[in-house]
Amino acid sequence: MALTQRLDLRQSQTLVMTPQLQQAIKLLQLSNLELSDYVDQELERNPLLERDDGDSHDPDPRETYEDAPETELSTDRVGADRLTGSDTMAGSDGPLDTDYENVWTSAGTADAAAEAGPDAGVPWTGKGGGFDDGDYDFQQTLSERPNLRDHLLAQAREELPAPADRLIAAHLIDLIDETGYLRAELDAVAEQLGCSFGKVETVLAALQKLDPPGVAARSLPECLALQLAEKNRLDPAMAALLDNLDMLAARDYAALIRLCGVDREDLADMIAEIRALDPKPGQAFDGEVAQIVTPDILMRPKADGGWVVELNADNLPRVLINQRYYSEIAAGARTKADKDYLTDCFASANWLVKSLHQRATTILKVATEIVSQQGLFFARGVQYLKPLILRDIADAIGMHESTVSRVTTNKFIATPRGLFELKYFFTSSIQGANGADAHSAEAVRFRIKSLIDAETAGTVLSDDRIVELLHGDGIDIARRTVAKYREGMKIPSSVQRRREKGIRL
Repeated sequence: MALTQRLDLRQSQTLVMTPQLQQAIKLLQLSNLELSDYVDQELERNPLLERDDGDSHDPDPRETYEDAPETELSTDRVGADRLTGSDTMAGSDGPLDTDYENVWTSAGTADAAAEAGPDAGVPWTGKGGGFDDGDYDFQQTLSERPNLRDHLLAQAREELPAPADRLIAAHLIDLIDETGYLRAELDAVAEQLGCSFGKVETVLAALQKLDPPGVAARSLPECLALQLAEKNRLDPAMAALLDNLDMLAARDYAALIRLCGVDREDLADMIAEIRALDPKPGQAFDGEVAQIVTPDILMRPKADGGWVVELNADNLPRVLINQRYYSEIAAGARTKADKDYLTDCFASANWLVKSLHQRATTILKVATEIVSQQGLFFARGVQYLKPLILRDIADAIGMHESTVSRVTTNKFIATPRGLFELKYFFTSSIQGANGADAHSAEAVRFRIKSLIDAETAGTVLSDDRIVELLHGDGIDIARRTVAKYREGMKIPSSVQRRREKGIRL
């Protein structure tokens, strides 16, 4: 076959993701904190963008991108108000809850003071405490929370007068982790410091008497023993129980009764005392601060029934395009590079504002449809949660499943029943028995937990019995599925539950 050259004309169709489309998709899946950081970076990079602080008294002609389509959303099936994306994006004209008659300004201060006379009080400056610096921050007055190391060092200086003992104590304190346990061998510490093993052991015994009780322990039984000794409750029976915590974890109460030499009632009291102790005493000082989740969507009931779904305006970053600044700079641009830079900044700013608007509208669409689909859950509880998949919402609002998946990731809704991630409402289905409707897997888990919580020592339910009860409720489920859901909820088996409930008699 001869090799020849020729020209062919072909036509093909491909999908190309433009940078603007990639940006819109990226914004859609960001959480509110990530979105705020992204907008801050864009404000630093693009000189034509500035943040909308809600002050509409500035006469400068600043406008947002208004070409994005507004989508009117309705949840008539659950009686929600009709909402538009532009309504949720609109900000207030001034600070909330402000009585302008009570706002003191510095204008005419000298004249006002002269008219008031010498007996008039000094006007309030709004910077309480006599701080006249404009950069004053109230958070700077907050006291710093002491950490575990500083707390122990302060006590060691009082309890150990000898300098050598303080040095050993400081070294041991540095080896204590954030949970309050000493993670080191005493012989290695003695060799490193060049002192005797007995000296290190004596200093450790002094540290173990400091606050919080149980600190500087080398194991869980020692930590619990130190706390019980502080309460004068470390008797031989309790010591035997601490030496066999593995049996307590396995709920082998019959063997523990024999080892401790107590009856069932005394063993129950001893177990209750151990459960009241703190297994990680150091976390009270160095524990991480829990991050508060701020909802993206707010939901409230209407007076005449149904629900009102709206975006949380506090989480929506509002940015403006400074048209006047753009006009002034564009008029003074001379080189092609300057004009191209301004054109790119203006196009990028327009697209960002449009993407933020589209993101808010899409989130509202998806959240409104979820509320519509799960109306019985919000009205009656988790047992009425319907099985739902991404395709159901995507088909209802005319979007792709991937878009719905991005919208529901790291987005939270505040409801009368609590704060939920939007992903919570998407659960697999359990087939109904005898032709009944399918049930949500989350609702089935709730039903299983309710049955187990209602047990008594004489009516502990096996997995087979739970299957029979669920079949009676119209839920077709296998025993292995019940066992999987039970283990996922950290619920022990029927044998272990019978032992645990029996010890409480």
